[in-house]
Amino acid sequence: MIMNSSSIYILVFLHLWLCSLPCRESVCIPSERETLLKFKNNLNDPSNRLWSWNHNNTNCCHWYGVLCHNLTSHLLQLHLNTSPSAFYLYYYDDGFHRTFDEEAYRRWSFGREISPCLADLKHLNYLDLSGNRFLGAGMSIPSFLGTMTSLTHLNLSLTGFRGKIPPQIGNLSNLVYLDLSSVFANGTVPSQIGNLSKLRYLDLSANYFEGMAIPSFLCAMTSLTHLDLSSGFMGKIPSQIGNLSNLVYLGLGGRYDLLAENVEWVSSMWKLEYLHLSYANLSKAFHWLHTLQSLPSLTHLYLSGCLLPHYNEPSLLNFSSLQTLHLSVTSYSPAISFVPKWIFKLKKLVSLQLLDNGIQGPIPGGIRNLTLLQNLDLYENSFSSSIPDCLYGLHRLKSLDLSSSNLHGTISDALGNLTSLVELDLSGNQLEGNIPTSLGNLTSLVELDLSGNQLEGNIPTSLGNLTSLVELDLSGNQLEGNIPTSLGNLTSLVELHLSYSQLEGNIPTSLGNLCNLRVIDLSYLKLNQQVNELLEILAPCISHGLTTLAVQSSRLSGNLTDHIGAFKNIDTLLFSNNSIGGALPRSFGKLSSLRYLDLSMNKFSGNPFESLRSLSKLLSLHIDGNLFHGVVKEDDLANLTSLTEFVASGNNFTLKVGPNWIPNFQLTYLEVTSWQLGPSFPLWIQSQNQLHYVGLSNTGIFDSIPTQMWEALSQVLYLNLSRNHIHGEIGTTLKNPISVPTIDLSSNHLFGKLPYLSSDVSQLDLSSNSFSESMNDFLCNDQDEPMQLEFLNLASNNLSGEIPDCWMNWTSLVDVNLQSNHFVGNLPQSMGSLDLQSLQIRNNTLSGIFPTSLKKNNQLISLDLGENNLSGTIPTWVGENLLNVKILRLRSNNFAGHIPNEICQMSHLQVLDLARNNLSGNIPSCFSNLSAMTLMNQSTDPRIYSVAPWSPDYSSGVSIVSVLLWLKGRGDEYRNFLGLVTSIDLSSNKLLGEIPREITYLNGLNFLNLSHNQLIGHIPQDIGNMRSLQSIDFSRNQLSGEIPPSIANLSFLSMLDLSYNQLKGNIPTGTQLQTFYASSFIGNNLCGPPLPINCSSNGKTHSYEGSDGHGVNWFFVSMTIGFIVGFWIVIAPLLICRSWRYAYFHFLDHVWFKLQSFRSGSITV
Repeated sequence: MIMNSSSIYILVFLHLWLCSLPCRESVCIPSERETLLKFKNNLNDPSNRLWSWNHNNTNCCHWYGVLCHNLTSHLLQLHLNTSPSAFYLYYYDDGFHRTFDEEAYRRWSFGREISPCLADLKHLNYLDLSGNRFLGAGMSIPSFLGTMTSLTHLNLSLTGFRGKIPPQIGNLSNLVYLDLSSVFANGTVPSQIGNLSKLRYLDLSANYFEGMAIPSFLCAMTSLTHLDLSSGFMGKIPSQIGNLSNLVYLGLGGRYDLLAENVEWVSSMWKLEYLHLSYANLSKAFHWLHTLQSLPSLTHLYLSGCLLPHYNEPSLLNFSSLQTLHLSVTSYSPAISFVPKWIFKLKKLVSLQLLDNGIQGPIPGGIRNLTLLQNLDLYENSFSSSIPDCLYGLHRLKSLDLSSSNLHGTISDALGNLTSLVELDLSGNQLEGNIPTSLGNLTSLVELDLSGNQLEGNIPTSLGNLTSLVELDLSGNQLEGNIPTSLGNLTSLVELHLSYSQLEGNIPTSLGNLCNLRVIDLSYLKLNQQVNELLEILAPCISHGLTTLAVQSSRLSGNLTDHIGAFKNIDTLLFSNNSIGGALPRSFGKLSSLRYLDLSMNKFSGNPFESLRSLSKLLSLHIDGNLFHGVVKEDDLANLTSLTEFVASGNNFTLKVGPNWIPNFQLTYLEVTSWQLGPSFPLWIQSQNQLHYVGLSNTGIFDSIPTQMWEALSQVLYLNLSRNHIHGEIGTTLKNPISVPTIDLSSNHLFGKLPYLSSDVSQLDLSSNSFSESMNDFLCNDQDEPMQLEFLNLASNNLSGEIPDCWMNWTSLVDVNLQSNHFVGNLPQSMGSLDLQSLQIRNNTLSGIFPTSLKKNNQLISLDLGENNLSGTIPTWVGENLLNVKILRLRSNNFAGHIPNEICQMSHLQVLDLARNNLSGNIPSCFSNLSAMTLMNQSTDPRIYSVAPWSPDYSSGVSIVSVLLWLKGRGDEYRNFLGLVTSIDLSSNKLLGEIPREITYLNGLNFLNLSHNQLIGHIPQDIGNMRSLQSIDFSRNQLSGEIPPSIANLSFLSMLDLSYNQLKGNIPTGTQLQTFYASSFIGNNLCGPPLPINCSSNGKTHSYEGSDGHGVNWFFVSMTIGFIVGFWIVIAPLLICRSWRYAYFHFLDHVWFKLQSFRSGSITV
């Protein structure tokens, strides 16, 4: 077409006129502004992100999240999304962990509902409300959205909607982009979505279309270029999906119940670049590899978690474009433990993930062929090798993760050749040797993690060259020396972790230059530094941004100063287990962002709440194990409104609150052992309906447990009310069976019948009370559900009668303690049905033979039947069946007969106590087979545990075994060091014969008592080989001959009694023997120190009886006379003089009144 000249002039004129106009600012249309304000009124905006949406700000085109058309001013786009990933943070709990800050996310994201008025925005083409999980919470996706036909982009992913996808979505004929992922949609996908002929992007992933196969109409949407159906569908993948030949991205994985019988359908997808089949079942797709390699555009292949068929190495491979391969957590049938060789033929591969595949053997050398590799992740395999040299030749590597892969050996200096590295993670291996100085060459490093290895030596100063480093973790090694000053050059550093190593000395002042630090962990070091010096270094530059400071168990001392107030953004402050003292400075109150505070196990004093009372964001407060003291009042706790975890035991606090006090916080964890809360039961606990853990041991409660308290504690998982003065009969206040999983009411004054339990209880301690009557109702009560009780302690009560035969209902029990009651009879047969690890029934009145019901208890570790009236012989099956027993205590019964040789088969036996019985015969010579006693210091754990197969929350799932042992002539309860004790006590029996020479093979034995028997012969000559012996008692036997000279070699010996035998000759000289009292040797024919008898030159000796001879012991005579004289000097004047007597008793009454007044005042709340 030819234009005339006039037309050209007109066009030029119009063009010049338009260009001469000033740029026009979009001013929103009033009706659309009103629509937005109505929309806002239906939203919940806790962070006031929509503050600009108001009548005073008339131009809505400038409002937050709003985009208008430049010419028409119509509202085109709404961007009101929230990114949940921004709300992840780190917290410390025996290491740093990542957690989602639910509260901060809730405060930032939009909530409530979408107003239907949104449909009035007729020109809106872009609507993004994603990431707002509280928006539309519990409601269906609103159907009115189907009327907004101008929409081309709709994103509702990660919102709170539930239910079915409305079919009206199919009316949005202009839609190009639709994301409904993670909206908890269920039911079926409406077929109307198939009508969206312009749709290019469709994401329905992470929903709950239960039982639904991939709908066929999706396979006809040939305009799609992006389709993500992962983690939403099940059944077979339809072959018709191959019709989507325009797809660039296809996501189908995420579920094991999604089956691909073959993958031939993918052959027609010649544009496909991204294929995501992770966690799909490909076990029948035998030609998957051959088919996928033919895709010419395939660049990224994700097969992690897939079930793959039998492994066959392909003869030909033609992945012409593949750059990314994720084959992590894959399962071949049958399983393989090597890296498939075909992977090393992928010459264009840039990213390779093979994590958690159980790969064994060395890292394969074929990896050197992948010369373009930039990202390599081999995390959590079982290589059992050193890092191969070929890895150091991959010069393009940017990310290398070899963590938790059982690697050993040293780190080569060649690592310094990988100068492109940005992320390096070698943590969780057994790497040793020094950190190579060549690491300083990796100047592009942003993240370096060498934690959890066995690296030693100094931290190389060359690490100071890594000025791009953001995260540095060297924790959990054997590093020593000082922290190098060169680390002060790492000015980009955000996280510094040096904990759990042998580093020592003060931190360098240069660390004060690291102004970007947010997280510092220097726990479990040997800093030996004043805490105020540490804070002075950090305060000037770091304090404004630091969020976490952990310096636990690092030998800090001194007092906290007002420097602490400079850390205004600190979130987590951990100073536990040091020697920091003094009162908390007032500036603590300035830490307004503080959420986690741990000052436990220090020497702090004063009343901390004077400084902490204003910390309204504080979630977790641990101040246990200090010297804090004072009265805590309601006002001290009024502002701690966020507190959920409160641990303050082991101090000297008195809580003084009103009877109607209701705290402003809601605790989940409360531990205030040794506080003064009584005398009444603290009723304010009833207001804490989120409590899971309650520790109120030794809190001065002189009260019964109110009925309403049991109801208030119904959700509690751990309850400890031990060591109080709680009285009454539980049955009168308890309406329902006890349901607290772990409950300790020990050491109180409870009486009456034992309470009923629900099936939820796993640990029950009612010891040291006054419960009485039979166990029958408690044990034999019919239950609808199987009982889960694992630990039962009813020791030191007044329970009586026979032990009921109902233990078959309590099959989870592993530890039963019934000692110090009044039980009679024998153990019931049903006890044999239990997998007990510890059984203690000492100090009762049991009778009969050794309980045959224990014959099947082959899991027993500790068995204590002492102080009863059991009789008969010790059966041979004890040694044949109870092979795991470490503690066997049968003392003070009436057992007779021989000690069975089968006991020698108990290779784990550490304590054998058969004392005070009527045993006869010889000591078995096979005692040398008791291998737990043959090696010095064989046991490394000071405790012996009974362990439950599972444990509820707030329960360790273990019980520490405690046993009464008579060692060194006195009885003591051994608990925390029982695992280090080895002892044989056969005293006070009728044993005959000689002490077997084989007993001297027990080099690990600590205590040996054979006294009060009828043993003859010589003390074994090799007794000096028993180097671990601390106590020997051979007294009151008929041993003869001389004391073996080797006994002087026993350097740990602290108790020796050889008295009243027929020993003769010279007492051997040595570092130990002459330090014992003469009473250790009396009643023999011995001479030499410490006896006052010198050995005659002709070798004759004389018997020395000491104070037990026929002479008069003048010491006891004079002591008796002195007592009688002193007694009458005091009493006689009181009897004779009435005024003295009145004055004396008046004085006693006055002292008693003062004591009572002091006692009453100290327990007043």
